[in-house]
Amino acid sequence: MSRLGNETFYQRYGKRAIDLCLSLILLILFWWVLAIVALLVRFKLGSPVLFRQPRPGKDEKIFNLYKFRSMTDERDENGNLLPDEMRLTKFGKALRATSLDELPEVFNIVLGEMAIIGPRPQLVRDMVFMTPEQRRRHCVRPGLSGLAQVNGRNAIAWDDKLAYDLDYIEHITFAGDVAIFFKTLAKAFVKQEGITEDGMATAADYGDYLLAMKHVTREKYDDLQAQAKKLLDETVVIL
Repeated sequence: MSRLGNETFYQRYGKRAIDLCLSLILLILFWWVLAIVALLVRFKLGSPVLFRQPRPGKDEKIFNLYKFRSMTDERDENGNLLPDEMRLTKFGKALRATSLDELPEVFNIVLGEMAIIGPRPQLVRDMVFMTPEQRRRHCVRPGLSGLAQVNGRNAIAWDDKLAYDLDYIEHITFAGDVAIFFKTLAKAFVKQEGITEDGMATAADYGDYLLAMKHVTREKYDDLQAQAKKLLDETVVIL
């Protein structure tokens, strides 16, 4: 994976310093918001309050991403989880529509696993389907929001989403990050657009998209899914 060349002072030092300061300030000023949302999640959806999931971070180091839980644990008679659309409650939809479910990621930012602005951390099973060029998005810390999120979020095609990520890592500036930050606030709390794909509770995985579009064979799909599972199994001990 090729790294970014000729990093600016902002990219090398300023961005992380600003992320750390802002995330700590947000925690101090708005801890009560996190507390209220946590109590609502506990009351509406039960325990656990937090949803934890391994995601590839900078240099593809896998970390645990934290979100507020937005789905129930309802299962069928065989003990299998019901489809997402059946487990996503009205309250959960509201959390996602306002992006309040993303608030715990501020702890990922404090820990240095994420940035405020950057390519969104995708699933490990998405990463293995990316081309070497697309995987360059992992040269930087993943973000709470990014260029793709303010240009359609999950409503845009995967290829466009990944293209936005690559465009972002090639043009990281303070002014650009500020613009994305304020566009994110407007879209999340005013327009509430592009949260999921049309007719779906959650966005389709990249591998599923490629298989549906016949860009990969079933054999290749199964092989890459097995690679993703192996990566996660190897990471469990570290996490």
